[in-house]
Amino acid sequence: MTNHTWKFFRAGGTDQVRLESAQDILSLDQLDQKLWVALSCPVRGLEGDTHTLELIDTDHDGRIRVPEILAAVRWLGSTLKDLGESRKGSDTLPLAAINDTTDEGRQLLEAARQILANLGKADAKTICLADTSDTVRIFAQTKFNGDGIVPAESAKDEPTRKVIQDIIACLGAEADRSGLPGISQAKADQFFADLQAYADWQAKAEKEAASILPLGDKTPAAFAILQAVRAKIDDYFARCRLAAFDSRAVSALNRQESEFQSLAAKDLSLTTPEIAGFPVARVEAGKPLPLVDGVNPAWAAPIAQLHSQVVKPLLGEKNALTAAEWQTLCARLAPFEAWQSARAGSSVESLGLDRIRQILSGPFQKTIADLIAQDRALEPQANGIADVDRLLRYNRDLYQLLNNFVAFADFYSGRRKAIFQAGTLYLDSRACDLCVRVDDPAKHGALAALSKTYLAYCDCTRRGAADKMTIAAAFTAGDSDNLMVGRNGVFYDRKGQDWDATIVKIIDQPISIGQAFWSPYKKFIRLIEQQIEKFASAREKAAEDKMAAGVAGAAQKIDAPKAAAPPTAFDIGKMVGIFAAIGLAIGAIGTAIAALAGSFMNLVWWQKPVAIVAVMLLISAPSMIIAWLKLRQRNLGPILDANGWAVNGRVRINIPFGGALTKTAKLPPNSSRTLDDPYAEKRRGPLYLTILIILALAAAAAYGWHRYHKSQEAKTPQLEQIAPAGTNAPPA
Repeated sequence: MTNHTWKFFRAGGTDQVRLESAQDILSLDQLDQKLWVALSCPVRGLEGDTHTLELIDTDHDGRIRVPEILAAVRWLGSTLKDLGESRKGSDTLPLAAINDTTDEGRQLLEAARQILANLGKADAKTICLADTSDTVRIFAQTKFNGDGIVPAESAKDEPTRKVIQDIIACLGAEADRSGLPGISQAKADQFFADLQAYADWQAKAEKEAASILPLGDKTPAAFAILQAVRAKIDDYFARCRLAAFDSRAVSALNRQESEFQSLAAKDLSLTTPEIAGFPVARVEAGKPLPLVDGVNPAWAAPIAQLHSQVVKPLLGEKNALTAAEWQTLCARLAPFEAWQSARAGSSVESLGLDRIRQILSGPFQKTIADLIAQDRALEPQANGIADVDRLLRYNRDLYQLLNNFVAFADFYSGRRKAIFQAGTLYLDSRACDLCVRVDDPAKHGALAALSKTYLAYCDCTRRGAADKMTIAAAFTAGDSDNLMVGRNGVFYDRKGQDWDATIVKIIDQPISIGQAFWSPYKKFIRLIEQQIEKFASAREKAAEDKMAAGVAGAAQKIDAPKAAAPPTAFDIGKMVGIFAAIGLAIGAIGTAIAALAGSFMNLVWWQKPVAIVAVMLLISAPSMIIAWLKLRQRNLGPILDANGWAVNGRVRINIPFGGALTKTAKLPPNSSRTLDDPYAEKRRGPLYLTILIILALAAAAAYGWHRYHKSQEAKTPQLEQIAPAGTNAPPA
């Protein structure tokens, strides 16, 4: 049960609540949800402030539901002294309006004053949304802002500032609220951990230099040379062992002669892939690897480097390398390989070992941690600044949202557009105010068709910009004669920007009773036009075919003359039958016209216009009734439901309201107009007058014939009574 007295208004066939006072808003939790017009709406695609809607959407699922609306109302009601302040919809709030009787309100007030102080407006009595939207400007003059990220400028000394810059260079920056690049505690911890790991890794090489660095500083280069030829040399010794196993394999292991013959026909170079694919040297059982002579030309340079920079320093002067010596050589560099694979802290390697040890030896890790802790200590104050921004957004936007969610007051009042109305489409001498954004016209149209509303889907683009959107515009007045896919118009969004709009899809529904009245006649005229066009096309084609046949026949006679066929005899009986049928048809039509004309002429003068109106209504009534039934069913709900709304009631668009949503072209009041059109079609008065006279004479003749026929029928019974009974003689 609710203790609050509600006021409702009737609109769209639904009772909708009026939100006229702060108490109305605060009592929304007592209003039965069955009386809410909507139960949920999307965050995106609306004309309200998206950031405000995202703040209300506390579970971040992209939809706003009733519990989230109620939570926003409760929070705003607890932070303002008078919730009625929010009905103004202003983005400026007096500091005195903040409720300082609660802990949360006092924190908000303190945060608001801090914002103004940071902006150099400490004496200001009001705060606006522009003051809280730019956090970079708010924290521009402060070193600490409570976000746990410190820029290099926060450091008190140059060495610490340089270390923070090193961290940013190695691991990347994080954006501080002030807009400067900075680091968080997690990034600082990772940096110092990488420093220690890299220093320990280098210390291991220094401690075990004899085994890990057998060639000193030249060891990394020697290992790289070894790695470049290792696979090829392993392949060579494997082939030699296979040749020692079975001598028959020697020929195949050295490649077939045919492969060399295929190379001989090509332009060769040492980089030819086929040459590099051959063994590094000729394979024989137990043969050492030659290092100077007999090496595959494609591998001669790498083997020469191996000989001079690896074999000679580690094994002495040798011109060939046995399998055992090769294994010894690889074993000498194995500790270096293992040490390399255990590399750690590579993210800080670019600093160099000396700089790394210098940072580790100083107090920088603790100093930076203290700076971050000092910044985090201001987190409540910083969060308060975010809450002030939330307060200002709710104060400006929440009441408007309620009038587009709990009730559709904005939509039906006409004071301002609803948040789902994207703008106005100008097309075909009409301005359509009910336009909604659409992501997928095909998907939207499947449900929106149930609205019984004529919808035109338009692709909208801006010249010189990549922006593009699709709208669904409702045509609720006028007719659809000139609405078709491909027609162009101009769409003005809520910001006043103009877009080129092109119709890409139409959901055809009745637009007005007037359109339905004239619909049968327009269809009849279109049918006649189509039949005349078909008849003319058929006659034209027949004439062309006859002409082509005549030309072809004449050509055949010229090319191959022969005796002409005897002419076809004239069938007089057939012609008599045709004329008789035509006569019967004309007679039947004349009889029907005469009967109608006679009945019409027998009416009293005032009945004649009534009869004409009655006939027109009889013809138009079916389409008008169907249109009236569909127009009564026009419903906004399916149009919004197709966009992700959950509309709770039938939000109807009746005929008068539809006329307000689509405005047709009208001359301004007190305008003057001249009817002299220099390009008007020439008048055909004499021709039209002649046609009317002929029709009038035909109607008079038909009417006279009809009266004469009736009089003869009336005399016939009298003549039969005068004739003697049982005789066929005519009376005297």
